[in-house]
Parts: sequence; structure tokens; C-alpha cells
Amino acid sequence: MTVIAPRLTLERKLLAEYDLIISLDEVGRGALAGPVAVGAAVMDAAGARRRVPEGLRDSKLVTEKRRPDVAARAAAWVQASAVGWATAAEIDEVGIMRALGLAASRAIDAVVAQGALLDGALVILDGNHDYVSRVHPAPLQVRSVIKGDRDCASVSAASVIAKVARDGHMGDLHSDHPPYQWDRNKGYASPEHRAAIREAGLSPFHRSSWAIADAPTLF
Repeated sequence: MTVIAPRLTLERKLLAEYDLIISLDEVGRGALAGPVAVGAAVMDAAGARRRVPEGLRDSKLVTEKRRPDVAARAAAWVQASAVGWATAAEIDEVGIMRALGLAASRAIDAVVAQGALLDGALVILDGNHDYVSRVHPAPLQVRSVIKGDRDCASVSAASVIAKVARDGHMGDLHSDHPPYQWDRNKGYASPEHRAAIREAGLSPFHRSSWAIADAPTLF
């Protein structure tokens, strides 16, 4: 399989029109347990002239062993980065799409707290649906980019940063809930995870509003 290396072609083009790009990507949308996370990576014109870190890819294309190193280099490469979260309880309360918006809004707030300015900024959102504009309290300029995590290096950076953060969080939760094997499945619907749910029931970190017992295996 040919792996496409992300580039800065789109970012460089857009930075001729905007002062700043805030790239977003989500992790954990389809999990049965744990939060959803949205990574944010900030890119300016000077940063877009720097070489893309070696090995940077969409997080799904980077091996688990290599991800922490790639994420660290990605965070050092961009001008600012953060991860926003929405809990399983929030997903149950407001639904997954609004929860994604909450997580994305919190990620944006976090990079703004690091000095990113929304005036003159464009938000690049991986996918085909803008789930953040209706949630964020300040007006945003948003552009959805299909396969952005594969093709746009700044979105790839957001992707791997979020993935490493969420995987680490699920590993921490595993310590108190070992039957579900979250250190291995990260909250997704592995056969072992579903078997543990049938035996032990749901934990406080499961998305209880979902039809978990009949969920398809994602591994």
C-alpha cells in the first residue's frame, strides 16, 4: 500500500489570505468508552516554510510504538497545539456531533490561551462537516477538508497529537477498570471489550446511550 505523505500545499496557499491556520482533527468518535478528543495545531506563514517532520502522517497510519515520538516532533514543529475533550457523559447528554463541537471549541480556546489570535485565522477541519461553528462562542471562519488528516501536514499534526493524548488517557483509565482492556483497545469495540461489557456491565466511562451490546467490532 502506498502511504501518502502530507504536505503544506494547501496551508501555504491559504496563508496568503489568512494570518493563521488552526487545524483540527478528532479521535475517538466511534469508541464505546472514554472521551472524544480533538487536536488543534496552529500554523503561520513562517511555520509553513519549515520542513514537515519526518514520519508525520495521519495518526491511523503511524504505528502505536512510533506515535509518541512523532507527536512530540509535531508539537515542537507547529506554533501551538492543544487537545480539547468531551466526556462520555457529555456525549450521552448532547450527542456525538455536538460533543465533537464542544471538544473542538475547547481545543481552540486552549491555543488562543497560548497566544493564537482568531481575528484573521482560518480553522481547517478534517472531514466534510463543520461541527464547531455552532458551538464556539466567537465567530469562526471554517473550511472542511476531506482527507485533511492524510493530505495536510498541519491536520496530520493535530491528528497524531490528539491520538497520543487520548490513548494515554485510556491507558490511565485501564488501571481502575482492567476487565475492559482499554490499554489495548482504547475504548473501541474489540471482541474482548464487548465480552467484558456483557460480563461486568457498563462502567461510568461508557457511552451508555449507545447500543453498545450490538456494536460492531471495530478491530
